[in-house]
Amino acid sequence: MTMVLEYFLDVVLPIPLPRTFTYSISEAQAELLKPGMRVAVPFGKSKIQTALSFRVHNNAPQAYEAKEIYQILDDYPLVNEIQLKHWQWIADYYMCTLGEVFRSALPSAFLLESETLVVSNKEAEVREEELNDDEFLIYEALRHQSQLKIADISAIVGRKTVMPLVNKLLKKGIVYQKEELYEQYKPKLVRFVRLAPAYSSESATQNLLEQLSRAPKQREALMHLFQLQATTQKPVSVKALEQQSGTSSAVINSLISKTIFEEYYLQQDRQADNDTIVTGAKTLNEEQQNALASAQQGFNAKKVVLLHGVTASGKTEVYSKLIKDVLDSGQQVLYLLPEIALTTQIITKLKNQFAGKTSVYHSKYSLNERVEVWNNVLHQKEKAQIVVGARSSLFLPFSNLGLVVIDEEHESSFKQFDPAPRYHARDAAIVLANLSECACILGSATPSVESMYNANSKKYVLATMTKRYSQSPLPKIELVNLKEAVRKKQVKGHFSNELLNNIQETLAVGQQVILFQNRRGYAPIVQCATCGHAPQCPNCDVSLTFHSNQNQLRCHYCGYNRPLEASCEACGSFTLDKLGLGTEQVQNELTNHLPEIRTGRMDLDTTRGKHAHEKIITAFENREYDVLIGTQMVTKGLDFGNVGLVGIMNADTLLNFPDYRSHERSFQLLVQVAGRAGRADNPGRVIIQTYNPYHPILKQVCSYDYEQMYTDQIVDREHFGYPPQQRIIKITLKDKDFNKLNEASTWFYNGLKNLFPSQKILGPEHPPVARIRRYYLKNMLLKLEMNQSPSKIKNGIKRIQKSFDAIPYYKSVRLVYDVDHI
Repeated sequence: MTMVLEYFLDVVLPIPLPRTFTYSISEAQAELLKPGMRVAVPFGKSKIQTALSFRVHNNAPQAYEAKEIYQILDDYPLVNEIQLKHWQWIADYYMCTLGEVFRSALPSAFLLESETLVVSNKEAEVREEELNDDEFLIYEALRHQSQLKIADISAIVGRKTVMPLVNKLLKKGIVYQKEELYEQYKPKLVRFVRLAPAYSSESATQNLLEQLSRAPKQREALMHLFQLQATTQKPVSVKALEQQSGTSSAVINSLISKTIFEEYYLQQDRQADNDTIVTGAKTLNEEQQNALASAQQGFNAKKVVLLHGVTASGKTEVYSKLIKDVLDSGQQVLYLLPEIALTTQIITKLKNQFAGKTSVYHSKYSLNERVEVWNNVLHQKEKAQIVVGARSSLFLPFSNLGLVVIDEEHESSFKQFDPAPRYHARDAAIVLANLSECACILGSATPSVESMYNANSKKYVLATMTKRYSQSPLPKIELVNLKEAVRKKQVKGHFSNELLNNIQETLAVGQQVILFQNRRGYAPIVQCATCGHAPQCPNCDVSLTFHSNQNQLRCHYCGYNRPLEASCEACGSFTLDKLGLGTEQVQNELTNHLPEIRTGRMDLDTTRGKHAHEKIITAFENREYDVLIGTQMVTKGLDFGNVGLVGIMNADTLLNFPDYRSHERSFQLLVQVAGRAGRADNPGRVIIQTYNPYHPILKQVCSYDYEQMYTDQIVDREHFGYPPQQRIIKITLKDKDFNKLNEASTWFYNGLKNLFPSQKILGPEHPPVARIRRYYLKNMLLKLEMNQSPSKIKNGIKRIQKSFDAIPYYKSVRLVYDVDHI
């Protein structure tokens, strides 16, 4: 007797469980399915989930009976083999699950979920007198409708929680439940019109024009249709015809109803390219040509290239030349940027050079727009040959990648913190380039210490540009000693006289100003001058920040907010002092000092909308603002030709941050924001206000001495054991119970010390903000020597976690791993 061969499918579910799940499939399905295709599978009691096909095999699972899949959702893989390898690397390296990477990588519109529907059981015998009021309302509604959603039932009975009510009806057999998959993505269909075929001949058209002589508006619409078809040689949309002819939709609908016009719909991308002026690339100067040659030598040697060029040295032009070479060979380009704000100017430059070939992908775009970019990249369409985006764009389905550009590679914004996977986009992109066997270039005016260390140790190839493209000198940086200025009474509010005078002089010659303060809101602390009370967030261990525009106190960690009371909530006093400095206060003070100037603000509060960044940047470029005040958003690669002065309100808040990277980050941030000045022919000036003008980092910033900063940092990190000399894995434990968290962190620490007795472990300690969103936190840092095997340590940590998870008392404690913590 021959055995019937069974087929099974391992799938990845978008859930944080460290395993695949096995389902039963037919032989026909086994032949059809390929890794990377989506399938709908039953999971749990009744829900249907979207899963990713991983592997077809003939081995039945031992622990459970395999369920059948619900349906196959794709005709071809949505995720390619390179992506699956890349996702697996991210899951292994950053200590998360493949399911978490899957959920993070795929636009949520692809993750179809089922909706519970309540359906009337026609065969049931119902005794209406036994139903209570709410049950009768649902029963009555189902007599008129075939099925109801849970939201519909909630609206009918006027209650939020209705599942107990549904369950009672299920037990009585009056209704039954079913799950139905629903599609989130809706393609954009645009309405077009054309002349009906009956009027295609010249004589028929002539007769039609005579017939419409009594309907001048309809005749005018028809004439404009002919005109548009002749000039554009493209299908004519109803919207374009309305605008061109000045007629209403009623006129066009009338022509359609008379069968003179024929309407039809075409699918159109939401990121449709507007008409762009195609400009040629700038001619590269000698230094750029040398950098380009070094980069190409590095690519030939299969190495990553680090492009270290001062601000405004023309790094983008070097990237453009590399991009052109890749596009000419028919390959794709990924251009990674740390901030969404940066994409506005870069996209304009790229679209002007490579019209119709550039797409944008980041979180401010809608689900539908992201799905369309994903599909365009998957099918290698011309409009997505270049993809510009933030860190999430490295998950796109590139199958013919030729170049990865990582601009402003030093930025901490490339690191994902919550939720998992907590990856660093720069490092993950380098691995993607390696898997795709393509070129990879990192660029920055202030490279990260790790990247420069790799370049100096010959792991990367270093290309340098030491002069600005325009040959203008770097801006002169001056330090203002606030301690002396306060003593001599040369300060107005938070502005020194020197900064105010320079702002007035700069504006007087028609130039613009950027002011940098790395804190949004008006004031970080509101304190009672009588009793010293400062309002605290009820969910986090931080004071509430005052936002003057809404007269609100707001927590920047959890979003909690409430109105500012006129009196102290502790003692009733009306003497409330606003301490500290935020961007709102800088804007208010400057407007009070110089009421005639026009100011704009660029921070998280003013850039929440989809095109908010673009509007502010464009307004400043068009000189609608004299002064732009902002947080670190204004420091990152923006190119404004008319900025003559940059002012840093207080450099000390950057330098005194409790972090081993604070000096490196301060240097990078200050040099980057200084680089916004004097980018055209004028040299520009930078004024830094500080209480400690003798700090070594500020001296290095003034002389643009990156090499000395790098040398000092390498010495310090070698001495104290921090990257790039050692690797770091940060383990965070969270719980709402303070005592339980202390016990759990001690247990986990002891487990680590028992398993790795010689390993250096710092902690467990509470971080500076010890409670966020009602969860208390405790951190541990594991330091790994560069010659140690990270995978061995990570596997050991996972074994300890298994034992930890087996203790019922610690069930509520959450564990978070952050590999290569920055």
